[in-house]
Amino acid sequence: MVPLRILIADDHATVRQGLKLLIDSQPDMGVVGEAADGNGVLQQAEALKPDIIVMDISMPGMNGLIATRTLKRAQPHVSIVVLTRHDDDTYLDELLRAGASGYVLKQSAPMEFLQAIRAVAAGGIYLDPAMTSRVADGLLAGHAEVASEPRATLTERESEVLRLIAIGHSNKEIATQLTISVKTVEVHKANAVRKLGLSGRVDIIRYGVLQGWLYDT
Repeated sequence: MVPLRILIADDHATVRQGLKLLIDSQPDMGVVGEAADGNGVLQQAEALKPDIIVMDISMPGMNGLIATRTLKRAQPHVSIVVLTRHDDDTYLDELLRAGASGYVLKQSAPMEFLQAIRAVAAGGIYLDPAMTSRVADGLLAGHAEVASEPRATLTERESEVLRLIAIGHSNKEIATQLTISVKTVEVHKANAVRKLGLSGRVDIIRYGVLQGWLYDT
């Protein structure tokens, strides 16, 4: 098994050193590069083509949010795990919209971070458990109708498509897995989000948290 190639982006050298020691101690992953700011991570990502980028938010120059948006446009297949001290829902929402697949708090245990790396590498989405209850609360507050909407209003196929989207799969991957066309996936997705009153990727992930899908893969 080829170890995961990981690029670390954080403006604190001590944090980068600690993360490198932790990651390199694992048999299934290793650090291939480091960056201290957003511009640096863009350059390193282009040169090294990592599997996963561990991204801090607060960095000088280009911050982690802008770097994530830029990276996902340039390298849509690279996975980004945000590692931050910010437990604010606004940061979480913006990073998910930008294309991040994981969000872990620096206050969490090291094993939480490693679990996020492995979940994202497997094609999933990982949110720090400290954030999940608030993610669900945010959906209920913003879309009260979802709480009372019976799940039976979704067909089995619509529910399955929505679940796969919530845990991080692309339309093409879902089509292959379910042996249907990409167009059919898009139709099922459109029907599901309409029935549930959802408005985009962040809402789908929030709904996935409510259903327990993100930790049931």
